[in-house]
Amino acid sequence: MRDIKRRDNKGRILQTGEIQKKDGSYSFKYTDALGNRKELTSWRLTNADVTPPNKKHKASLREQEKEVQRLLDKGICSNGITVLELVDRYVATKVNVTHNTKAGYKTVRNILSKEEFGAKRIDHVKYSDARLFLIKLQSDGYRYSSVQSVRGVLRPAFEMAFRDEMIVSNPFQFELADALINDSVKRESLSKENERKFLKFVKEDAHFSRYYEGIYILFNTGIRISEFCGLTISDIDFQNHTFMVDHQLQRERNGRYTIVDTKTDAGVRELPMSKEVEECFRKIIEKRPKLKPEPMIDGKIGFLFFDKNNNPMVAMHWEKYFQHIRDKYNKIYRVQMPLVTPHVCRHTYCSNMAKSGISPKTLQYLMGHSDINVTLNVYTHIDIEDVKEDIKKNKKKETKGKTRASKSGSKVVNF
Repeated sequence: MRDIKRRDNKGRILQTGEIQKKDGSYSFKYTDALGNRKELTSWRLTNADVTPPNKKHKASLREQEKEVQRLLDKGICSNGITVLELVDRYVATKVNVTHNTKAGYKTVRNILSKEEFGAKRIDHVKYSDARLFLIKLQSDGYRYSSVQSVRGVLRPAFEMAFRDEMIVSNPFQFELADALINDSVKRESLSKENERKFLKFVKEDAHFSRYYEGIYILFNTGIRISEFCGLTISDIDFQNHTFMVDHQLQRERNGRYTIVDTKTDAGVRELPMSKEVEECFRKIIEKRPKLKPEPMIDGKIGFLFFDKNNNPMVAMHWEKYFQHIRDKYNKIYRVQMPLVTPHVCRHTYCSNMAKSGISPKTLQYLMGHSDINVTLNVYTHIDIEDVKEDIKKNKKKETKGKTRASKSGSKVVNF
């Protein structure tokens, strides 16, 4: 019996699984790696064909077939999942995250829902597509930090898809700085002189002096502002001259106060108190209002600072106070004070400790960094003045060493 080959309206032989529909479009049906029946469609059989007027242009049927076969050969199947669906799937795996983290996920999802990229199938996303999408976001007016947040969700989401063997590679495995212009405001540490001036101004100001002890502690312990807000009287051990950091206080967008874990497991730490820091804690406790009843949040009681409604102060309060203090300072003095925030206090402490010669591992513990590379980056923030000061200290040590050696009669050998 003669084998009759199916042909399209141009007389071309159609391969197994291919058909041409009555409207002239082409279709190819196949079974994916999960056993699901799927269908590919296109107005073009090959790349040489032209898309009919007013019809949606897409890859030719046989080009799509090649891609499907490539994935089938690798045992990979995306099941047609889109970028937005992948993000939803990834977020569903993130349990026990903070309210702020959940809000961040929601923001990223809202951005993707408005972009064509969000509706793109994940197995169709190429490396160049990923880069161009992030570049588009910045071109559309999103700040570097916002694009960084979007990538911060997409990169692990695609990594999850890769591990699930839904895609052959993660297209977001590149450094963001290589693709975008970093327009974010860099938070520099304060010089010792500006730190001294800022603290002196706060201490002597009739209104802001009430916050002096708290600001001094931030500059001289380096703890995160939410960790500081979460401190209670019971966390401070005056007998052993230490205080415990094992939680944070946050206020959610709906106004609810909540106690959350430290940013990382490394954030749980017992920190030493200098004599000055200990004195500041004593003054804060002495001056804190005697509230009846004391506000309790998730079992914690005895917070150090309160707002006008007798609720514990949160990060937002301190950020505003720092802003107002700096604004007032710059209205009075010709030489302007650079940006000062609670995080600048943390960065300043970290930089000062690094310059003092403390070991990176000790500094990592003090800062609560989970990654030693974060700590080591602080040691790169050294300028020429720091270098000169370090060399001067080393010369003094060498001179003292030679003087002691000569007095003891020891022979000094120069190498």
